[in-house]
Amino acid sequence: MVIYNEKQQRIAEKINPAARISNWKDWKWQLRNSIKEISTFEKLTGITFEENERKLLEKTVEKFPLSITPYYLSLIDTKDYKNDPVFLQSVPSPGELVVEKYDMVDPLSEDKDSPVPGITHRYPDRVLFHISNICSMYCRHCTRKRKVGDRDSIPNKEEIIKGIEYIKNTPVIRDVLLSGGDPFMLSDEYLDWILTELRKIPHIEVIRIGTRMPVVLPYRITDELIATLKKHHPIWINTHFNHPREITGSSREALKKLADAGFPLGNQTVLLAGVNDCPRIMKRLVHKLVQNRVRPYYLYQCDLSEGLSHFRTPVGKGIEIIESLIGHTSGFAVPTYVIDAPGGGGKIPVMPNYLISWSTNKVVLRNYEGVITTYKEPDRYEPIFCDRNCEVCKLQLNLDGAEAIQNIGIEKLLSDYDDAISLTPENNDRMDRRSDNKISE
Repeated sequence: MVIYNEKQQRIAEKINPAARISNWKDWKWQLRNSIKEISTFEKLTGITFEENERKLLEKTVEKFPLSITPYYLSLIDTKDYKNDPVFLQSVPSPGELVVEKYDMVDPLSEDKDSPVPGITHRYPDRVLFHISNICSMYCRHCTRKRKVGDRDSIPNKEEIIKGIEYIKNTPVIRDVLLSGGDPFMLSDEYLDWILTELRKIPHIEVIRIGTRMPVVLPYRITDELIATLKKHHPIWINTHFNHPREITGSSREALKKLADAGFPLGNQTVLLAGVNDCPRIMKRLVHKLVQNRVRPYYLYQCDLSEGLSHFRTPVGKGIEIIESLIGHTSGFAVPTYVIDAPGGGGKIPVMPNYLISWSTNKVVLRNYEGVITTYKEPDRYEPIFCDRNCEVCKLQLNLDGAEAIQNIGIEKLLSDYDDAISLTPENNDRMDRRSDNKISE
């Protein structure tokens, strides 16, 4: 397993002639020597931009900061850098200065769904907890470009405590996702304190951590970090590989440490034009992920954040990629393709349709090969009418204290206990006319 090659050694020696492998594998050394200027990038890679191009890149950096770890920099193919997926994800593009009329600063309305600083409470039983706004590398496609790198908005301990108090005082929350920035930018001790406080809350069942460290700075996954995290099981960890070339010997070693320590691993990939918008690339990515015990979790359609228009693909491209995976590879290697709804509607699955039609006694289906088949519905099915009177229900409802919750959305329409027959958006003109007619009568 190659974890330190000649190219990396050359970069390390350009940074510091006395640098050794022990420096290169020190995650704090990597952070101290992160590339934050275009001139430093040129010096370390040997790539020279034309003057006009350099000016545009520097103008971009003024608005959206640059930060690349020496490790991730070493993955760039300097002979074909303009088409290189690592280069495209890490180096500024003048395309980031293009703001379309439909672009938004906060496309997912995370700030609007924030009851206290640092908490986004969008789904009923889980929250997103922003505990860091700093990353080891600033991804050019980041949906939180408005926050990441802004040192003035780094959550302080008081804000973290307010977030913990909100979680503690909201019993419906059973799942907390630690995000940022990157939570692993925090010290082991600080992260241990946050996890300890969350674990004191009786209704918290699961803690998740979203990180890109195994991709851009795998040396952060130290034995000390693993020991810290293991004290707080169950913890689920989601990472963010976008291209097969990001899965290196060093990243495989980091993933092995996490998997061996018992952390379920998932991956969230963003569909990016010019980076991975190819069925062949995506199939190779998911295969390499599962080979390293990482479950492909989501394939995201690129968000409507400012400066990301050059990364966006048509939704049809994502459907094409999913079609190339379903049936053509293991089911657990197929991520769910989602659009994170603008305005804060949450993740909406956008998957190929395999249900062609149906009647009262039969459904018509198609498979990945195009074979059309039928499934016979039961001739006799006696549904259990649900009026939420669980005391007289015939089903076995000994669910270890599980509580019924009020249904919303489509689930509400499907239920038997609610009289609702439709869901109507606010400010519907037809409903307003009905109200006006009642007043006039």
